[in-house]
Amino acid sequence: MAKVMVADDSDAIRQVLEDILSIGNHELAGEAMDGNEAVEKFNQIQPDLLLLDLAMPKKDGLTVVKEIKEFYPEAKIILITASDNQSIIKQCLDAGASASISKPFNFDKVLKVISDTLAL
Repeated sequence: MAKVMVADDSDAIRQVLEDILSIGNHELAGEAMDGNEAVEKFNQIQPDLLLLDLAMPKKDGLTVVKEIKEFYPEAKIILITASDNQSIIKQCLDAGASASISKPFNFDKVLKVISDTLAL
Protein backbone atom coordinates (compact mmCIF):
# COMPACT_ATOMS: atom_id res chain seq x y z
CA MET A 1 0.00 0.00 0.00
CA ALA A 2 1.46 3.30 -1.13
CA LYS A 3 0.99 6.66 0.59
CA VAL A 4 -0.44 8.95 -2.09
CA MET A 5 -1.09 12.67 -1.86
CA VAL A 6 -3.66 14.37 -4.10
CA ALA A 7 -3.30 18.04 -5.14
CA ASP A 8 -6.21 19.45 -7.14
CA ASP A 9 -8.32 22.58 -6.67
CA SER A 10 -11.53 20.70 -7.57
CA ASP A 11 -13.33 18.94 -4.70
CA ALA A 12 -15.00 16.61 -7.22
CA ILE A 13 -11.70 15.56 -8.84
CA ARG A 14 -10.07 14.99 -5.45
CA GLN A 15 -13.02 12.76 -4.49
CA VAL A 16 -12.77 10.75 -7.72
CA LEU A 17 -9.03 10.28 -7.18
CA GLU A 18 -9.66 9.23 -3.56
CA ASP A 19 -12.14 6.63 -4.83
CA ILE A 20 -9.61 5.34 -7.37
CA LEU A 21 -6.93 5.12 -4.65
CA SER A 22 -9.32 3.19 -2.43
CA ILE A 23 -10.07 0.73 -5.23
CA GLY A 24 -6.31 0.27 -5.72
CA ASN A 25 -5.74 -0.26 -1.98
CA HIS A 26 -3.59 2.86 -1.67
CA GLU A 27 -3.58 5.18 1.33
CA LEU A 28 -4.66 8.79 0.87
CA ALA A 29 -1.82 10.49 2.74
CA GLY A 30 -3.00 14.06 2.27
CA GLU A 31 -4.73 16.60 0.08
CA ALA A 32 -3.92 20.06 -1.22
CA MET A 33 -6.17 22.60 -2.94
CA ASP A 34 -3.53 24.91 -4.42
CA GLY A 35 0.11 24.87 -5.47
CA ASN A 36 1.48 26.45 -2.31
CA GLU A 37 -0.35 23.93 -0.16
CA ALA A 38 0.86 21.10 -2.40
CA VAL A 39 4.53 21.97 -1.80
CA GLU A 40 4.00 22.58 1.92
CA LYS A 41 2.12 19.32 2.52
CA PHE A 42 4.51 17.32 0.34
CA ASN A 43 7.36 18.52 2.56
CA GLN A 44 5.44 17.45 5.69
CA ILE A 45 4.08 14.12 4.44
CA GLN A 46 6.76 13.01 1.96
CA PRO A 47 4.33 10.63 0.24
CA ASP A 48 5.34 7.76 -2.03
CA LEU A 49 3.48 9.47 -4.87
CA LEU A 50 1.89 12.85 -5.65
CA LEU A 51 -1.09 13.16 -8.02
CA LEU A 52 -0.78 16.80 -9.12
CA ASP A 53 -3.19 18.95 -11.10
CA LEU A 54 -1.51 21.09 -13.76
CA ALA A 55 -3.79 24.12 -13.39
CA MET A 56 -4.11 25.24 -9.78
CA PRO A 57 -4.32 28.56 -7.94
CA LYS A 58 -1.24 30.21 -6.39
CA LYS A 59 1.28 27.92 -8.16
CA ASP A 60 0.80 25.90 -11.31
CA GLY A 61 1.80 22.26 -11.62
CA LEU A 62 5.05 23.02 -13.44
CA THR A 63 6.24 25.29 -10.62
CA VAL A 64 5.23 22.69 -8.01
CA VAL A 65 7.11 19.93 -9.87
CA LYS A 66 10.26 22.06 -10.05
CA GLU A 67 10.13 23.04 -6.37
CA ILE A 68 9.52 19.51 -5.12
CA LYS A 69 12.14 17.92 -7.40
CA GLU A 70 14.73 20.49 -6.24
CA PHE A 71 14.59 19.09 -2.70
CA TYR A 72 13.29 15.58 -3.41
CA PRO A 73 14.83 14.46 -6.71
CA GLU A 74 13.46 10.93 -6.17
CA ALA A 75 9.86 12.19 -5.78
CA LYS A 76 7.29 10.42 -7.93
CA ILE A 77 4.77 12.84 -9.40
CA ILE A 78 1.93 12.08 -11.79
CA LEU A 79 0.55 15.12 -13.55
CA ILE A 80 -3.24 15.35 -13.85
CA THR A 81 -4.51 17.58 -16.65
CA ALA A 82 -7.54 18.47 -18.72
CA SER A 83 -5.23 20.35 -21.09
CA ASP A 84 -4.07 18.92 -24.38
CA ASN A 85 -1.19 21.42 -24.44
CA GLN A 86 1.63 18.97 -25.15
CA SER A 87 4.26 21.69 -24.69
CA ILE A 88 3.42 22.33 -21.02
CA ILE A 89 3.01 18.60 -20.36
CA LYS A 90 6.46 17.99 -21.87
CA GLN A 91 7.92 20.80 -19.71
CA CYS A 92 6.51 19.10 -16.60
CA LEU A 93 7.89 15.71 -17.64
CA ASP A 94 11.26 17.30 -18.42
CA ALA A 95 11.19 18.96 -14.96
CA GLY A 96 10.78 15.56 -13.32
CA ALA A 97 7.13 14.50 -13.39
CA SER A 98 7.00 10.73 -13.89
CA ALA A 99 3.86 10.55 -16.03
CA SER A 100 0.70 12.39 -17.00
CA ILE A 101 -2.96 11.41 -16.95
CA SER A 102 -5.69 13.21 -18.87
CA LYS A 103 -9.10 14.15 -17.51
CA PRO A 104 -11.71 12.70 -17.69
CA PHE A 105 -10.30 9.62 -15.98
CA ASN A 106 -10.39 6.00 -16.94
CA PHE A 107 -10.10 4.26 -13.54
CA ASP A 108 -8.15 1.28 -14.87
CA LYS A 109 -5.69 3.52 -16.70
CA VAL A 110 -5.14 5.69 -13.61
CA LEU A 111 -4.45 2.60 -11.48
CA LYS A 112 -2.05 1.25 -14.13
CA VAL A 113 -0.13 4.56 -14.31
CA ILE A 114 0.05 4.68 -10.50
CA SER A 115 1.31 1.10 -10.35
CA ASP A 116 3.87 1.68 -13.13
CA THR A 117 5.11 4.88 -11.50
CA LEU A 118 5.47 3.31 -8.06
CA ALA A 119 7.49 0.50 -9.65
CA LEU A 120 10.09 2.95 -11.04
